Amino acid sequence: MRHHNANRKFGRKTNQRRALLRSLARELFLHGKIVTTEAKAKELRPYAEELITIARQNTVHSRRQVESRMANNTISHKLSNIIAPKYLEVNGGYTRIIKLDRRPSDGSKMAAIELISK
Repeated sequence: MRHHNANRKFGRKTNQRRALLRSLARELFLHGKIVTTEAKAKELRPYAEELITIARQNTVHSRRQVESRMANNTISHKLSNIIAPKYLEVNGGYTRIIKLDRRPSDGSKMAAIELISK
């Protein structure tokens, strides 16, 4: 039984799942909006919002935490200096998921996840 197993597995091992979320978050922070499957968008939302919350503190420690989770200094720099200051007055709710039509090839539920502009 799968009681209390909240996160989605996506048919991948742990390190592959982490890499997937890291790359989805990187593209979200680069472009502001991405289109992916609904399940991946729902799993990405808490990951991305936690990174923004950490980056809002704008300390050396918070920058290092973001860099360790993103493994990309340019993204962590953009997150700390450009994206996070927009959300200083807001406590959470930095992203929005918009459901889209199903994918024609396999019928997967699609969704767009975007950063809410303030």
